[in-house]
Amino acid sequence: MSHSEHWEKRYSFSPSLQWNPQLRHYFIKAYGHHHFTRISAALTRPSRYSCIRVNTLASTADAVLRKLRSLVPPQSHSADHVANPLNDSSDAAAALFSKCRIPGLDYVLFVWGSGPHRIDYGDAPPKEVIVSRKCAEAVLRGAQVYVPGVMACSAHVEKGDTVAVSVAVEQQGADGGWSVPMTRGTVLQGSQTDPYYIERRGLYIGQGTAMLSRAGMFRVSEGVGVDMKDRVYELHSFHNVLEGEIFLQNLPSIIAAHALDPQMGERILDMCAAPGGKTTAIAILMKDKGEIIATDRSHNKVLDIQKLAAEMGLSCIKTFKLDALKSVCRRDDIDTFTDPCSTNAKNDVTNQVFDSPNLQVERVSPLVIEGKDEETNGGAYVSKADIRKNMRRARNGPGRNQTVGGRVDRSKGFSPDSFDRVLLDAPCSALGLRPRLFAGEETIESLRNHAKYQRRMFDQAVQLVRPGGVIVYSTCTINPGENEALVRYALDKYKYLSLAPQHPRIGGPGLVGSCEFPDGYIEEWLRPGEEDLVQRFDPSSPLDTIGFFIAKFLVGSKDT
Repeated sequence: MSHSEHWEKRYSFSPSLQWNPQLRHYFIKAYGHHHFTRISAALTRPSRYSCIRVNTLASTADAVLRKLRSLVPPQSHSADHVANPLNDSSDAAAALFSKCRIPGLDYVLFVWGSGPHRIDYGDAPPKEVIVSRKCAEAVLRGAQVYVPGVMACSAHVEKGDTVAVSVAVEQQGADGGWSVPMTRGTVLQGSQTDPYYIERRGLYIGQGTAMLSRAGMFRVSEGVGVDMKDRVYELHSFHNVLEGEIFLQNLPSIIAAHALDPQMGERILDMCAAPGGKTTAIAILMKDKGEIIATDRSHNKVLDIQKLAAEMGLSCIKTFKLDALKSVCRRDDIDTFTDPCSTNAKNDVTNQVFDSPNLQVERVSPLVIEGKDEETNGGAYVSKADIRKNMRRARNGPGRNQTVGGRVDRSKGFSPDSFDRVLLDAPCSALGLRPRLFAGEETIESLRNHAKYQRRMFDQAVQLVRPGGVIVYSTCTINPGENEALVRYALDKYKYLSLAPQHPRIGGPGLVGSCEFPDGYIEEWLRPGEEDLVQRFDPSSPLDTIGFFIAKFLVGSKDT
């Protein structure tokens, strides 16, 4: 290999996801080797467009398009014309913005990006900044490099210097654990003895201008560390743009709200509602007429929902702190209101529960540390990410972002058959989110734990929907055990449930069949004829979306 070829490969972006071997084998069984290889590669890169949902109660798609054209700066690279059924324009100028042509989704806008691009880092080893994986994933979606994400930096970097930005992805240690064996603040000497010199080969995400000196990056706690100028993927950032008029949301999430088919005047439950994107989408489809109960077990996340609802001017959304596993109230709690109403003075959102039948609420402290305790969590499944988060919190203190003031009502649950429709966008392994640069920690066992948790939540949802009602179940994972296997569980256990057609339908079919594991466990998926009644969004498909799954159930008579 010539010097120029070696140089080009080193300073490139060609990531490869590392999977647990047993998990990789499972996914190959489900998708086939070539298909899973394409999925794995697609997960490492962002979608080449941003999807914007217009708040049609406050503006129109045409009005927002005019504003965006004046606000969004031109790209340094022209938008790509990669074949995508969502974009039928061949005109580069017109292709930057487009209105969704799917029937019923004309209020959804696409802003097209570009990439991957080859970045010219010069002929000599550049000064460098290494960022954390999560920071890099955000940069690939259009964010800047913020100071907390900086892990290491070349010596003698001064404000205004051009720096190459690479990412430190977790590596597996001798004990089998995954970590980044690098202390924040590490000095890079520009030699092969540098930490991660070999590991960051092919993991350069662009270059930018240092906004602080090396010393400054590790002295301050916030602000932009590197202003990205040349990016491998160029996508527009919409932070604080047209607040209240638009919401940045993945297309499959918008489809999930439509699949629920909410009607004006109905009573709807969004069981795991944070951060509120689907909740507000449902409210707008109902024209803010009816009642949406939005719950989450995190105090701060409930505040996020309140803030978004207020920002969008929506009054039909009532928020409560509630563990989804306790959504059905105990028999002795029915018809025992503890507090008829409450007002969140900070966010100017009123939770009116006097007109919500069979809703039990109690006041919680206006200042709570986000987390899980025995009272609120009970026996709920706790993910590894939550465990790590709590360990860091115990070690470092709660932090400013974890102690948010604001009033939140805690619900004791709801009566059976008290909702017309329920959306269960279940907590999941999130193996469909992109860009994703690391997947090594997930195992067969951890995915099974996710599935067990989701089944328990679904059991709650079934009890809460009235006969004749609708349940929509969705996840953002490619794992059949959390998708098709949940559908099989639901249809086999609850004979009065049936799969229903979804509109609009742009996703692909579900997986039919089953998978037998080495321990003898057989995971059943869909049966022939059921695959076209669900929607599976494949990140490697021409639609270029995240990995996502939607199933819609009709609830028949529960007496049969």
